[in-house]
Amino acid sequence: MKKILMSLRDPSGRLKKAWVMSKWTLLFVLLGMFNVHGAVYSQNEQQVTLSMKNAYLKDVIWAIERQTAFTFMYNQEDLDKVGKIDVKLKASKIEEILKACLKGTGLTYVIQDAVIVLKPIAPDDKVKEIRIVGKVIDEKKLPLPGVTVLIKGTKLGTATDFNGKYSLKLPEMKNIVLIFSFMGMETQEIKYTGKDTINVTLKEDKVKLQDVVVTGYMNIRKESFTGNVTTVNREQLLRTNSKNMLAAVQTFDPSFRIRQSAWGSDPNSLPEINIRGESSIGMNKSLESEYMKQTQRTNLKDNPNLPVFILDGFEVDVQKIYDMDMNRVESITILKDAAATAMYGSRAANGVVVIELIAPKPGEVTVSYTGKATVTMPDLTDYNLANAREKLDIEVLSGLYDPAKYNGLDDAIAAYNKRYERIVEGVDTDWMSMPLRNVVEHQHSLYVEGGNNDLRYGLDAQFNNRGGVMKDSYRRTMGVGFSVDYRLNKKFQVKNTISYTYTKSQESPYGSFSDYTELLPYDRPYDKNGKLVDKLDFSVDASNSGLNNPLYEATLNNFEYSKYDEFIDNLSMNWYVNDFLSVKGQFSITKQYTKGERFYDPLSSKVSAKDSDDSDGLLGDLYWNKGENTNWNANVFVYYNRLIGGHSINFSLGMNARSTKTTTTSIHYRGFPSGELHSPNYAAEVYDKPSKSENQTRLVGFIGSLNYTYNDIYLLDASVRFDGSSEFGRNQPWGSFWSGGLGLNIHNFEFMKDNGVFDQLKIRGSYGQTGKVNFSPYSAITTYEAQTDEWYKTGYGVKLKALGNKDLTWETTNELNVGLDMTVFNRFTLNFDFYNKKTVDLINDVTLPTSSGFSYYVDNVGENQNRGFEIQLRADIIKKRDLNIALWGNLAHNKNKILKISESLKMYNDQVNDYYKDAEDDQVSASWISKDPKYSKPIMKYEEGGSLTSLFAMQSLGIDPSNGKELFLNRDGSVTHTWSATQQVIVGNTEPDAQGSFGLNAVYKNFTLFVNFMYQWGGQAYNQTLVDRVENAKVENRNVDKRVLTDRWQNPGDVTPLKDIKNRDVTTLPTSRFVQDDNFLSLSSISLTYDFNESFVKRLRMSRMSFEVSMEDIVRWSSIRQERGLSYPFARGVSFSLMVNF
Repeated sequence: MKKILMSLRDPSGRLKKAWVMSKWTLLFVLLGMFNVHGAVYSQNEQQVTLSMKNAYLKDVIWAIERQTAFTFMYNQEDLDKVGKIDVKLKASKIEEILKACLKGTGLTYVIQDAVIVLKPIAPDDKVKEIRIVGKVIDEKKLPLPGVTVLIKGTKLGTATDFNGKYSLKLPEMKNIVLIFSFMGMETQEIKYTGKDTINVTLKEDKVKLQDVVVTGYMNIRKESFTGNVTTVNREQLLRTNSKNMLAAVQTFDPSFRIRQSAWGSDPNSLPEINIRGESSIGMNKSLESEYMKQTQRTNLKDNPNLPVFILDGFEVDVQKIYDMDMNRVESITILKDAAATAMYGSRAANGVVVIELIAPKPGEVTVSYTGKATVTMPDLTDYNLANAREKLDIEVLSGLYDPAKYNGLDDAIAAYNKRYERIVEGVDTDWMSMPLRNVVEHQHSLYVEGGNNDLRYGLDAQFNNRGGVMKDSYRRTMGVGFSVDYRLNKKFQVKNTISYTYTKSQESPYGSFSDYTELLPYDRPYDKNGKLVDKLDFSVDASNSGLNNPLYEATLNNFEYSKYDEFIDNLSMNWYVNDFLSVKGQFSITKQYTKGERFYDPLSSKVSAKDSDDSDGLLGDLYWNKGENTNWNANVFVYYNRLIGGHSINFSLGMNARSTKTTTTSIHYRGFPSGELHSPNYAAEVYDKPSKSENQTRLVGFIGSLNYTYNDIYLLDASVRFDGSSEFGRNQPWGSFWSGGLGLNIHNFEFMKDNGVFDQLKIRGSYGQTGKVNFSPYSAITTYEAQTDEWYKTGYGVKLKALGNKDLTWETTNELNVGLDMTVFNRFTLNFDFYNKKTVDLINDVTLPTSSGFSYYVDNVGENQNRGFEIQLRADIIKKRDLNIALWGNLAHNKNKILKISESLKMYNDQVNDYYKDAEDDQVSASWISKDPKYSKPIMKYEEGGSLTSLFAMQSLGIDPSNGKELFLNRDGSVTHTWSATQQVIVGNTEPDAQGSFGLNAVYKNFTLFVNFMYQWGGQAYNQTLVDRVENAKVENRNVDKRVLTDRWQNPGDVTPLKDIKNRDVTTLPTSRFVQDDNFLSLSSISLTYDFNESFVKRLRMSRMSFEVSMEDIVRWSSIRQERGLSYPFARGVSFSLMVNF
């Protein structure tokens, strides 16, 4: 003990040292503790600023970590359960930020030093949790996968699975409202009333279907797109009651226009179309080609202004679209400006029409059938021909029976009495009705679909019998198709569609309708015994030879038909790498076989050897042709579509390759023993050499496209394409095409939200460069022709056929488009677009001196401009539960201007002048040349400053009152009575100042009414009826218009618009006197649809049934009175349709 006590005294001072050290240690520990507490306190006091909209919680965490020294710890699965959130706080503490971000998410936080731990709220800390489950289906009772289910006012939500089922867990809140939304469906809001199961049926929203732009290569949200497009859905197409899809589309887009032709309602006349006017002149400029434009049914093969048609991602020809079953179409999108079309590169300058077919849906087997019967009746309201008595009176008043024209009075009276006896006998032949009929057309469409989420299938069949109003003319289309959609593990998708189409068309054996409009009404088609006469008694041709009875021609074995078989196989594969990255590959192959025959009976007056010296044994002609076409297309694309914070990125990169091979053979057989024996085996000879052509083209393109938005306010579109084509010259193998667009969704700015007026206010603009290849294959290559008529020691001879151009390239169109989209009060919608298209390097022939051995070669020469605007309006006048009424309308204006023409076009103008030379020289002598009616028609010429649709004629000052002759104004301002082709000027333009349509769409309970009017004004037309049937009327041997005697000059001093009727010996050459304003308004279609009640339909074991009555081309008002449909009359139709699903 003593030792211990002695040690405590610490004589050496060690205890004292230890005490001192302990005091310092305690001080450092306390300082350290204060330091740690201060560090944590300083971090908690840090100011954080966040402004993020529609962002994932993980992105918010990253933003906090970048501004502070905190590190977050969490379970990724917990974050995945949280939807997107909005947070906007300025200079706030970390606790405030965390509370705002985690509110309503079921997560809480713990701050441990510089670490923030996120975790689910513990059971003891949780508020009461509720769970809502259910299933979402469509009107066909099929599940809808991918439906967004959100809690109104929050970002909490989920999406339905492949079976349409959903499940939501959320903290108990007041006034919970669930929002169900899905593309193409009407959004529904349902209030939570305590029931844990909420099942929903979504209805199809026809307007929302247009919220996505389908470009053929990628899909883009319309709200974020800066290009100019028009989308038409299936229901809109069917309501128009059009006989083909192309005629229906022009109702909804004023810039999409079909050129009216002389072929009227001919079911075999394919329409010629342009979008935003004509931009190209085309090749082969000659008088012959101009004549072909006026006489042939269609000019699709060499039409340089035809748009590109894309069907389910691949290019098809217009004939495929013309014959397509509209019931199979999901939507049609018309791409018009460079921002929308540049991704098609050298094919895009004329616009692009993208068609998407209905894809099979999963669920129980569903059968859809549509049957339609149409009664079609000829429309002859534009004809004003005289009957038998009126015609005879006209002959008398025109001095036709003047004794001076006969061998005395007796002969004149005898000629008159000969015709008058027919009238007394009651002969008054309505020749126009002879080749016509009222015809019942019918079409049937069947579609079967079903499967599950992993395997879906669709089977379709169609039959369409379009009978023309000309007897025995028709166009019949039959087709079947099968599609399968296989999905594996939600990552891979394989789709394959196979289709076969057969089309046969037959022309009427009754010939051209215009032949019947000229025949005299007191001519008999049958004699008194009812026997068909071969020759007519009074109607004669230009050489005063008796005309064959056209009804007799129809009884012969004449025929003309064409047909084609088409096989298509489309295969596509999708690989969904993750939520934002996917790869798509497509391959399509099309095989088409065509065949056509035209046969003239040996007894026909139309045989080629009729007037030849060696006609014996050579009567009868068979024109035979066949063709084969093989196309393949391949696309490979990578898509990146992601939303990062407020940044939406839709990017695609891909390649497109295409190959086309076409072979055609034509043979003319002549000399047949009879009309029944018309096989080539019975022909006496092959007239001239058979012709065979074969061409192959290849195209490869590399495409990049970007659609970017920031906060759904700032918009950007950009695309680029590099094309390599076998059609380009060797020195120009590649072409680059591009576009860029900017836009602003003003309605999404914060200050514009909930403004009560503007639901949409968007401005956009784009500029880009597209191309067009509209020259014949091998135009860039010097070609040779084998001389097989003779054999030389070294073999067959070869000569140069055509001179190529190694520098030949595509036409280039630079286009500016500025647009405005606006919706106010959720009722009134306006879309306005202004555009300016300038096309340079126009493809044309360059004339060469004859000493070169060639007449021309093809080069890029010329410039052209189209400028205009488009307006589309819609007003939802009444929007109630059982009544909806909407008015809509559209208008397009386009002004075309030729900026530069080539030397070859100037030489073509000289050819036009030479064409009229004989008629000019014979204006006084009145020979048979000056009587030829072909000289009365104006022919297109080309002038810089003019238009591709200009009318050329000599400027007229009217009929000279002193002598009844026409006065003309020369280019230098002098006045003359002499017509001259070189003095022709532009006197009008067939392109109207405005064109479009307007109508009404009304829904009352189960009834739907659709009314459509079409109009145009401001254009001109050359009234050929006034020239041929009135002023130059062949009173002697043709029927005439009833106006033939009105407004005629008779005596000096008369001021009249028409010459003396006795002055018919000289054909009136093209003059501005007959250029008239061509304005019209037509009631294009009316349809009334009734959807039967669901309870009634279910009793019939069906899911849906509707009935429709519609009319087409009902009435037309026009400012110009002239005959339309000269070769084939126009028609009206009444249709009855039945649509059932079961």
